[in-house]
Amino acid sequence: MTSRFDGSTALVTGAGSGIGRAVALAFAAGGARVAVAGRSAATLAGTVALIEKEGGTAVAFTADVSRSADVRELVRQAVERFGGLDIAVNNAGVLRAGQPLADLAEEDWRTLLDTNVTGVLLCMQAEIAHMRAHGGGAIVNIASNLGAHQRRPGLAGYAASKAAVSSLTRSAALDHTGDGIRINAVSPGASDTSMSLLPGESEAGRALRMREQSPLGRVASTDEVAAAVLYLASPAAGSVVGADLVIDGGASA
Repeated sequence: MTSRFDGSTALVTGAGSGIGRAVALAFAAGGARVAVAGRSAATLAGTVALIEKEGGTAVAFTADVSRSADVRELVRQAVERFGGLDIAVNNAGVLRAGQPLADLAEEDWRTLLDTNVTGVLLCMQAEIAHMRAHGGGAIVNIASNLGAHQRRPGLAGYAASKAAVSSLTRSAALDHTGDGIRINAVSPGASDTSMSLLPGESEAGRALRMREQSPLGRVASTDEVAAAVLYLASPAAGSVVGADLVIDGGASA
């Protein structure tokens, strides 16, 4: 454990696995108290157990970020449990892929917008409401290199939702930097999570594919993405406002 975020409280949504779990573990290792949120109590409990095993402090809250009441209650409980909220990472997201735009089901489109876009909006509104009344804070939204930075066939809905996250981040940053709140985004490319696996693909198969598709020749580790998030949330990024940091091994360069 280090003291980089000693005395701080961080909230991470979608923290039951993948990038969200890595981010939560990294904040805890930096000394922050961490509120982890998601839909699955079981996976969140796993994240909390990993944090506590290393001597960190964490608490889990189940919430659906597409529901405003859930989000407001999540922030209220995190503040009540730890006495404040200094950092928020809005990571919860879903992927619907494989269909050309003309065949994208309306239900899938609405699911993408509800979680990936409205979820980020609702989370920021609740987080900002607390932060601007208590001296400010830092928010990092997880977008994607697919969206504002790159497009691929079969991913129109997902790309549109993540492009919206990039735009929302920049707009919110301009709206609230005067409140002492720095808002930025991280846009990962293919990372070491199940979301980057094609249907039926193994990790070994993905590694072979990435040697051809990625200039770097591999996926990013979740720890590498987490390191970018922690930088943007830290005092070292004190003049970084409205940035969208792409972590994709050069795929969208």
